[in-house]
Amino acid sequence: MTVLAESNIPFPPGVEDFYLPSLFGGGNWVTKFTLMVWLAVAVLIVFFLMAYRDPKLVPTRIQWMAESVYGFVRTGIAEDMIGHAGLRFAPYLTTLFSFLLLTNIFGIIPFIQISPNSHIAFPAALAVLSYLIFNWVGVRKHGFAKYMRNSLIPPAPWFILPILVPIEFFSTFIVRPFTLAVRLFANMFAGHVILLVFTLGGFVLLGAENVLVKPVSLISWVMAIALTFLEALVALLQAYVFVVLTSSYVQGALADEH
Repeated sequence: MTVLAESNIPFPPGVEDFYLPSLFGGGNWVTKFTLMVWLAVAVLIVFFLMAYRDPKLVPTRIQWMAESVYGFVRTGIAEDMIGHAGLRFAPYLTTLFSFLLLTNIFGIIPFIQISPNSHIAFPAALAVLSYLIFNWVGVRKHGFAKYMRNSLIPPAPWFILPILVPIEFFSTFIVRPFTLAVRLFANMFAGHVILLVFTLGGFVLLGAENVLVKPVSLISWVMAIALTFLEALVALLQAYVFVVLTSSYVQGALADEH
Protein backbone atom coordinates (compact mmCIF):
# COMPACT_ATOMS: atom_id res chain seq x y z
CA MET A 1 0.00 0.00 0.00
CA THR A 2 1.40 3.37 -1.01
CA VAL A 3 0.94 6.60 0.95
CA LEU A 4 0.20 10.01 -0.53
CA ALA A 5 3.22 12.09 0.37
CA GLU A 6 1.47 15.35 1.16
CA SER A 7 -1.58 14.11 3.09
CA ASN A 8 -0.41 10.76 4.48
CA ILE A 9 -3.52 9.12 3.03
CA PRO A 10 -3.00 5.38 2.35
CA PHE A 11 -3.73 4.20 -1.19
CA PRO A 12 -5.44 2.03 -2.21
CA PRO A 13 -8.07 2.23 0.58
CA GLY A 14 -8.66 -0.90 2.63
CA VAL A 15 -11.13 -2.43 5.06
CA GLU A 16 -9.42 -0.67 7.96
CA ASP A 17 -10.75 2.65 6.64
CA PHE A 18 -14.22 1.60 7.81
CA TYR A 19 -13.18 1.07 11.43
CA LEU A 20 -13.18 4.67 12.54
CA PRO A 21 -11.40 5.67 15.75
CA SER A 22 -13.21 6.96 18.79
CA LEU A 23 -13.77 10.70 18.78
CA PHE A 24 -12.79 10.96 22.44
CA GLY A 25 -10.12 8.26 22.69
CA GLY A 26 -9.83 5.50 25.23
CA GLY A 27 -11.94 2.99 23.32
CA ASN A 28 -15.06 5.10 23.59
CA TRP A 29 -17.85 3.87 21.30
CA VAL A 30 -18.68 7.39 20.09
CA THR A 31 -17.34 7.48 16.53
CA LYS A 32 -18.17 9.42 13.39
CA PHE A 33 -20.66 6.65 12.51
CA THR A 34 -22.45 7.08 15.83
CA LEU A 35 -22.74 10.82 15.37
CA MET A 36 -24.10 10.35 11.85
CA VAL A 37 -26.83 8.02 13.12
CA TRP A 38 -27.80 10.53 15.81
CA LEU A 39 -27.75 13.31 13.24
CA ALA A 40 -30.02 11.33 10.89
CA VAL A 41 -32.49 10.66 13.70
CA ALA A 42 -32.51 14.33 14.72
CA VAL A 43 -32.95 15.54 11.13
CA LEU A 44 -35.89 13.20 10.51
CA ILE A 45 -37.61 14.13 13.78
CA VAL A 46 -37.27 17.85 13.07
CA PHE A 47 -38.34 17.38 9.43
CA PHE A 48 -41.57 15.53 10.18
CA LEU A 49 -42.42 17.73 13.18
CA MET A 50 -42.05 20.85 11.04
CA ALA A 51 -44.06 19.26 8.24
CA TYR A 52 -47.04 18.35 10.40
CA ARG A 53 -47.03 20.87 13.24
CA ASP A 54 -49.55 23.06 11.37
CA PRO A 55 -50.89 21.07 8.39
CA LYS A 56 -52.57 23.03 5.61
CA LEU A 57 -55.24 22.03 3.14
CA VAL A 58 -52.93 23.41 0.48
CA PRO A 59 -49.65 21.92 1.74
CA THR A 60 -46.50 23.92 2.21
CA ARG A 61 -43.35 22.72 0.48
CA ILE A 62 -42.07 20.78 3.50
CA GLN A 63 -45.53 19.31 4.16
CA TRP A 64 -45.75 18.25 0.53
CA MET A 65 -42.35 16.57 0.77
CA ALA A 66 -43.30 14.66 3.91
CA GLU A 67 -46.66 13.63 2.48
CA SER A 68 -45.00 12.51 -0.74
CA VAL A 69 -42.57 10.25 1.11
CA TYR A 70 -45.30 8.80 3.30
CA GLY A 71 -47.70 8.37 0.39
CA PHE A 72 -45.05 6.65 -1.71
CA VAL A 73 -44.23 4.13 1.02
CA ARG A 74 -47.85 3.61 2.10
CA THR A 75 -49.28 3.10 -1.39
CA GLY A 76 -46.27 1.96 -3.40
CA ILE A 77 -44.86 -0.47 -0.86
CA ALA A 78 -47.10 -1.22 2.13
CA GLU A 79 -50.41 -1.61 0.28
CA ASP A 80 -48.92 -3.15 -2.85
CA MET A 81 -46.84 -5.71 -0.95
CA ILE A 82 -48.97 -6.48 2.12
CA GLY A 83 -52.46 -5.39 1.10
CA HIS A 84 -54.91 -3.45 3.23
CA ALA A 85 -53.25 -4.79 6.39
CA GLY A 86 -50.11 -2.99 5.29
CA LEU A 87 -51.54 0.38 6.31
CA ARG A 88 -50.70 -0.26 9.95
CA PHE A 89 -47.08 -0.90 9.00
CA ALA A 90 -46.79 2.25 6.87
CA PRO A 91 -45.42 4.48 9.69
CA TYR A 92 -42.63 2.02 10.47
CA LEU A 93 -41.82 1.42 6.81
CA THR A 94 -41.78 5.16 6.10
CA THR A 95 -39.43 5.77 9.02
CA LEU A 96 -37.20 2.91 7.89
CA PHE A 97 -37.10 4.15 4.30
CA SER A 98 -36.38 7.76 5.33
CA PHE A 99 -33.63 6.72 7.74
CA LEU A 100 -31.95 4.43 5.22
CA LEU A 101 -32.15 6.97 2.42
CA LEU A 102 -30.67 9.74 4.55
CA THR A 103 -27.86 7.63 6.01
CA ASN A 104 -27.06 6.25 2.54
CA ILE A 105 -26.92 9.77 1.07
CA PHE A 106 -24.37 10.70 3.75
CA GLY A 107 -21.89 8.79 1.58
CA ILE A 108 -21.85 11.52 -1.08
CA ILE A 109 -22.28 14.63 1.09
CA PRO A 110 -19.06 16.68 1.27
CA PHE A 111 -17.18 16.53 4.59
CA ILE A 112 -19.20 13.44 5.60
CA GLN A 113 -18.59 11.20 2.58
CA ILE A 114 -19.26 7.86 4.23
CA SER A 115 -22.46 6.06 5.15
CA PRO A 116 -22.96 4.33 8.50
CA ASN A 117 -24.42 1.47 6.47
CA SER A 118 -20.97 0.76 5.02
CA HIS A 119 -20.21 -0.71 8.47
CA ILE A 120 -21.93 -4.06 8.93
CA ALA A 121 -23.13 -3.30 12.48
CA PHE A 122 -25.79 -0.80 11.41
CA PRO A 123 -27.40 -2.82 8.57
CA ALA A 124 -27.32 -5.85 10.88
CA ALA A 125 -29.19 -3.98 13.61
CA LEU A 126 -31.89 -2.87 11.14
CA ALA A 127 -32.14 -6.37 9.69
CA VAL A 128 -32.63 -7.86 13.16
CA LEU A 129 -35.37 -5.31 13.86
CA SER A 130 -37.23 -6.25 10.66
CA TYR A 131 -36.65 -9.94 11.47
CA LEU A 132 -38.23 -9.55 14.90
CA ILE A 133 -41.20 -7.62 13.48
CA PHE A 134 -42.19 -10.09 10.78
CA ASN A 135 -41.85 -13.06 13.13
CA TRP A 136 -43.79 -11.28 15.86
CA VAL A 137 -46.71 -10.36 13.61
CA GLY A 138 -46.80 -13.91 12.24
CA VAL A 139 -46.90 -15.51 15.69
CA ARG A 140 -49.44 -12.94 16.90
CA LYS A 141 -51.84 -13.67 14.04
CA HIS A 142 -51.51 -17.44 13.73
CA GLY A 143 -50.09 -18.58 17.03
CA PHE A 144 -46.64 -20.09 17.32
CA ALA A 145 -47.49 -23.62 16.15
CA LYS A 146 -49.47 -22.59 13.07
CA TYR A 147 -46.96 -19.91 12.13
CA MET A 148 -44.11 -22.41 12.24
CA ARG A 149 -46.18 -24.89 10.24
CA ASN A 150 -46.98 -22.26 7.59
CA SER A 151 -43.33 -21.18 7.45
CA LEU A 152 -41.69 -24.59 7.38
CA ILE A 153 -44.06 -27.05 5.70
CA PRO A 154 -44.74 -26.28 2.01
CA PRO A 155 -47.50 -28.00 0.03
CA ALA A 156 -45.41 -30.92 -1.17
CA PRO A 157 -45.47 -34.74 -0.97
CA TRP A 158 -44.74 -36.01 2.52
CA PHE A 159 -41.63 -37.95 1.50
CA ILE A 160 -39.88 -34.74 0.37
CA LEU A 161 -40.60 -32.84 3.60
CA PRO A 162 -37.52 -34.14 5.49
CA ILE A 163 -35.46 -32.30 2.86
CA LEU A 164 -37.65 -29.24 2.41
CA VAL A 165 -38.29 -28.40 6.07
CA PRO A 166 -34.61 -27.77 6.95
CA ILE A 167 -34.23 -25.75 3.73
CA GLU A 168 -37.29 -23.65 4.60
CA PHE A 169 -36.03 -23.13 8.15
CA PHE A 170 -32.60 -22.05 6.92
CA SER A 171 -34.09 -19.77 4.27
CA THR A 172 -36.72 -18.11 6.48
CA PHE A 173 -35.02 -17.78 9.84
CA ILE A 174 -31.32 -17.51 8.99
CA VAL A 175 -30.82 -16.35 5.40
CA ARG A 176 -33.41 -13.55 5.44
CA PRO A 177 -31.84 -11.32 8.10
CA PHE A 178 -28.36 -12.16 6.81
CA THR A 179 -29.14 -11.18 3.21
CA LEU A 180 -31.00 -8.05 4.31
CA ALA A 181 -27.95 -6.82 6.19
CA VAL A 182 -25.27 -7.95 3.72
CA ARG A 183 -27.02 -6.57 0.62
CA LEU A 184 -27.20 -3.07 2.09
CA PHE A 185 -23.75 -3.24 3.65
CA ALA A 186 -22.02 -4.60 0.54
CA ASN A 187 -23.47 -1.97 -1.78
CA MET A 188 -22.60 0.96 0.47
CA PHE A 189 -19.17 -0.48 1.29
CA ALA A 190 -18.32 -1.08 -2.37
CA GLY A 191 -19.61 2.34 -3.43
CA HIS A 192 -17.47 4.11 -0.86
CA VAL A 193 -14.36 2.14 -1.83
CA ILE A 194 -14.85 2.87 -5.54
CA LEU A 195 -15.26 6.60 -4.90
CA LEU A 196 -12.13 6.57 -2.75
CA VAL A 197 -10.14 4.72 -5.41
CA PHE A 198 -10.94 7.23 -8.15
CA THR A 199 -10.62 10.30 -5.91
CA LEU A 200 -7.35 9.32 -4.25
CA GLY A 201 -6.13 7.73 -7.47
CA GLY A 202 -6.33 11.15 -9.09
CA PHE A 203 -3.91 12.52 -6.50
CA VAL A 204 -1.57 9.55 -7.01
CA LEU A 205 -1.55 10.09 -10.77
CA LEU A 206 -1.07 13.84 -10.34
CA GLY A 207 1.99 13.19 -8.19
CA ALA A 208 3.53 10.71 -10.63
CA GLU A 209 7.05 11.40 -11.84
CA ASN A 210 6.11 10.78 -15.47
CA VAL A 211 4.68 14.02 -16.89
CA LEU A 212 2.57 12.09 -19.40
CA VAL A 213 0.72 10.33 -16.57
CA LYS A 214 -0.31 13.50 -14.75
CA PRO A 215 -3.18 14.45 -17.11
CA VAL A 216 -4.79 11.06 -16.49
CA SER A 217 -5.63 12.32 -12.99
CA LEU A 218 -8.37 14.46 -14.58
CA ILE A 219 -9.99 11.33 -15.99
CA SER A 220 -9.90 9.75 -12.54
CA TRP A 221 -11.62 12.76 -10.97
CA VAL A 222 -14.24 12.92 -13.73
CA MET A 223 -15.01 9.26 -13.06
CA ALA A 224 -15.31 10.04 -9.35
CA ILE A 225 -17.87 12.77 -10.09
CA ALA A 226 -19.86 10.51 -12.43
CA LEU A 227 -19.83 7.68 -9.90
CA THR A 228 -21.06 10.07 -7.22
CA PHE A 229 -24.31 10.50 -9.18
CA LEU A 230 -24.52 6.74 -9.60
CA GLU A 231 -23.98 6.31 -5.88
CA ALA A 232 -26.94 8.64 -5.22
CA LEU A 233 -29.12 6.32 -7.31
CA VAL A 234 -27.76 3.28 -5.47
CA ALA A 235 -28.53 4.97 -2.13
CA LEU A 236 -32.17 5.40 -3.14
CA LEU A 237 -32.43 1.92 -4.63
CA GLN A 238 -30.96 0.17 -1.59
CA ALA A 239 -33.30 1.97 0.79
CA TYR A 240 -36.22 0.94 -1.43
CA VAL A 241 -35.08 -2.69 -1.72
CA PHE A 242 -34.58 -3.03 2.05
CA VAL A 243 -38.10 -1.75 2.76
CA VAL A 244 -39.68 -3.82 -0.04
CA LEU A 245 -38.08 -7.00 1.29
CA THR A 246 -39.18 -6.19 4.83
CA SER A 247 -42.73 -5.71 3.53
CA SER A 248 -42.52 -8.99 1.63
CA TYR A 249 -41.48 -10.84 4.76
CA VAL A 250 -44.32 -9.27 6.74
CA GLN A 251 -46.78 -10.27 4.01
CA GLY A 252 -45.49 -13.84 4.09
CA ALA A 253 -45.80 -13.97 7.88
CA LEU A 254 -49.43 -12.77 7.72
CA ALA A 255 -50.45 -15.10 4.88
CA ASP A 256 -52.67 -18.04 5.78
CA GLU A 257 -50.91 -20.37 3.37
CA HIS A 258 -47.24 -20.97 2.67
